[in-house]
Amino acid sequence: MVKCVSILGSTGSIGRQSLDIISRMDVKVAALTAGTSVELMAQQCRQFLPELAVMASEEAANALSEQIHDLPIRVSWGQEGLIQAAVIDSADCVITAVVGMVGLKPTLAAIRAGKRIGLANKETLVCAGELVMAEAEKYGTEIIPVDSEHSAIYQCLMGVKDPKEIKRLILTCSGGPFFALEKEQLKTVTKADALKHPNWKMGAKITIDCATLMNKGLEVIEAMRLYRLPVEQVDVVIHRQSIVHSMVELVDGAVMAQMGAPDMRLPIQLALTYPERTVCPVDPLDLCKCGALTFCEPDTEKFPCLALARRCAKMGGTACAVMNGANEEAVALFLDDKIGFYDIYDLVSRAVEEVPHVEEPTLEDILEADRLARACVRDHIRA
Repeated sequence: MVKCVSILGSTGSIGRQSLDIISRMDVKVAALTAGTSVELMAQQCRQFLPELAVMASEEAANALSEQIHDLPIRVSWGQEGLIQAAVIDSADCVITAVVGMVGLKPTLAAIRAGKRIGLANKETLVCAGELVMAEAEKYGTEIIPVDSEHSAIYQCLMGVKDPKEIKRLILTCSGGPFFALEKEQLKTVTKADALKHPNWKMGAKITIDCATLMNKGLEVIEAMRLYRLPVEQVDVVIHRQSIVHSMVELVDGAVMAQMGAPDMRLPIQLALTYPERTVCPVDPLDLCKCGALTFCEPDTEKFPCLALARRCAKMGGTACAVMNGANEEAVALFLDDKIGFYDIYDLVSRAVEEVPHVEEPTLEDILEADRLARACVRDHIRA
């Protein structure tokens, strides 16, 4: 069990739930980081008294400093501040709950500092999975997934002694808010429609990704990196109830499933307590009340982002970084009411086709691919 944590992204959904879990445990907080939510960060600082608090901008950091000037907390900002929070000496675990590529460098820094990683930042493994896993192996760093699906697989694999016993990983997917709509109807859905996830309360970006099924595509890539399997051994099934969080099929035909109420606090807590388990404030699953559990194949014609993600996974190199960067940019445009729902896929697929591909990228190549992908999306919007 960890003793002290840094939380990158403490004011977001995962960050807030992490602090809820920590408040019930004998765990200290070394550092907290946030974007621009100064008021909430000030409240968190007063409750948890971290050594370091980091904001995205200098302006937000100055505003925070004014609000907590009476506390013995150092305030920093920007990417450098995130890295400081990731490597702070007193923390033995870093929960990476920031959204987007901004989490890549701090996660690598934390790995090299020997911290346990509670990984909730998909983009780290999507864009630079081979580099990240190689660094984790080099430094002997534990990476414990916090995403419900990958935590489920992690738990299902606890009794698997040999990776050769794995036939495939099966990621479950709620299908998002538009599962029952026809393709023609999807052309006119709004931001407000897309933000109504049926089962989970999450941040805006990941909720839109769930609506397009890009989130599941990102998770497919993350799973193949985290568990060192080819993309052909990672499947997706639609499971509307979000009770079975994911499954592992073994070569003898046995299927291991992890089940529970749709509450992120359980996988967060496991990342902090592993290999131990302790009582969690999550309501227990009542099998007699959860209703019928259904499964079906995803419709990749209606939701093409999932198929695009699988294609990029097969391409390798910088393809996933390009896809991810373009998707972040396109989703931001959708949330700003500047493009339509299917424009997200169109812009991302164009970027994948147009941005030069690097087969064996360095970290610099990956960061450049991300930059070019974002620029490609913006160029097409201006055209």
